[in-house]
Amino acid sequence: MIQTFLDRWSGKEGGQERANYGLFLSELCDALGVPRPDPSGDPETNDYVLERVVKERGRDGSISSKRIDLYKKGCFVLEAKQSRQKGGKKEVAGQLDLLEVPDASRGRRGADRAWDVLMLNARRQAEDYVRLLPSSHPAPPVVIVCDVGHCLELYATFRGDGRAYDQFPDRQGFRVYLDDLKDPEIRARLALIFDASRVHELDPTRRSAKVTREIAERLAAVSKALEKAKHAPEDVAAFLARALFTMFAQSVGLLPEKAFFDVLTRCEEAPDKFGPMVGQLWEAMDRGGFAYAIEAHVKQFNGEFFKDRRALPLGREEIGELRAAADLNWKEVEPAIFGTLLEQALDPVERKRLGAHYTPRPYVERLVVATIIDPLRTDWANALATVERQKAEGRAKDAAATVQAFHDRLCKTRVLDPACGTGNFLYVALELIKRLEGEVLEALVALGGQEALSGLEGHTVDPRQFLGLELNARAAAIAELVLWIGYLQWHGRTKGGMPEPPILKAYPNVEVMDAVLVADKTLKRDSGGKPVARIAPDGTTSEVYDYQNPRRPKWPQAEFIVGNPPFIGGKDLR
Repeated sequence: MIQTFLDRWSGKEGGQERANYGLFLSELCDALGVPRPDPSGDPETNDYVLERVVKERGRDGSISSKRIDLYKKGCFVLEAKQSRQKGGKKEVAGQLDLLEVPDASRGRRGADRAWDVLMLNARRQAEDYVRLLPSSHPAPPVVIVCDVGHCLELYATFRGDGRAYDQFPDRQGFRVYLDDLKDPEIRARLALIFDASRVHELDPTRRSAKVTREIAERLAAVSKALEKAKHAPEDVAAFLARALFTMFAQSVGLLPEKAFFDVLTRCEEAPDKFGPMVGQLWEAMDRGGFAYAIEAHVKQFNGEFFKDRRALPLGREEIGELRAAADLNWKEVEPAIFGTLLEQALDPVERKRLGAHYTPRPYVERLVVATIIDPLRTDWANALATVERQKAEGRAKDAAATVQAFHDRLCKTRVLDPACGTGNFLYVALELIKRLEGEVLEALVALGGQEALSGLEGHTVDPRQFLGLELNARAAAIAELVLWIGYLQWHGRTKGGMPEPPILKAYPNVEVMDAVLVADKTLKRDSGGKPVARIAPDGTTSEVYDYQNPRRPKWPQAEFIVGNPPFIGGKDLR
């Protein structure tokens, strides 16, 4: 079935693609094993149909009818690109390709595939149709742009707001060429898009939430044992952060496959080996060099995580918990909730309610999209309009420079969360801006070929741009861990590998400080010069300080401020 479809449609390009799109999509459904669109009935009420009618109100109050090329309620809006041929059915005067259309026989990848104005405009049209759907229809999670006989481009958002659709699943895989359909996994992914009851299974955060929670539960047991051994909470947090990042490094290929898992397996049988073996591994990761524990050379990680290489002593059972955590797929960890769950795992009070409360990712995304992404996407749309004009005027170099200037701006955009906690808002902002950066780089490649990206290896959106203020030192350290794991996950998905050493950088982007009030702090002493101590109900003691010269703190400079301030409660606000 699939080969018959490919033989029939591969290489069909030109002025008849608009006339062919209905037949092409119907036969694509057959190839995917999903039902064909329903026969046309009432064009305004069909839930799965070609040429679905939606209404648009003009500024003067007039109503006009628009037609979605293919629509399925709760699943997708699909727009087929307009004909390149002059006089085509939906030709818009003055629109030109950004690149010459390549001969179909030349291939399908990289510069052989023209990223053009018509595909871009088809995407914009599809996203406009989303807002025109009846209020009783949920915003579809997927937008599809179809180039008949050549490819499909997939964009998605699982927030349910119908805003800021991103390349799906990422920049490497959002464009599905016809011969990609030979891959059963890609066909299965496309088939899910046609299934309203299952399309949300494609949401990567749903798949990763289970892994993230299981890891947190393992760490809770280790943290509890370390607290019983009277280790300081800060030392426990730093030690587990090193262990967690090592597990992540193993999963993404920064360490040999199963390397840390094998170390933990051996140490489980001989717990006395744990400290020396893991400590020497972390020393090698800090400096780069040979690690005897895994009998291999490792890259230099640097940063702050491995400056302290202490491996706290653990018993056989706790090492077993770490081993089980190391055996999970860390590529699927969801950073947007990982920080909160880790903080709960390390806190004796919150541990009892592990995972019971945190800000769900969709809530975080809605605020980040409205505050940061919508303004940036508006500016990107304006930049693309300039690019179209420059290309039409024959100013190809100027068009590329316009895209490059926007990318430069993205790489300088700073986001501040003045109550960042464990970094959930900062991470989501990082991921969504990285998604937008993927589109910008795609445009740059289209305008100048792959050579347009030369020299940009270190010029990218990275954790240094995401700034946080946080009172809790442990939470601040977790926020830094969350940002780096999220950044490296995204780097691996989009570039197929990891950055050059040092892998981590010591950016002072998360500061431990009060965002509202600071003062000069001095240790309080009694008449004999001894520090004054406060005894808590549980018998623990803490030092007492005097605070003088209270003042407003100086915040880091940033283009955007976003976050979820601590909830104080109504009694303090009256």
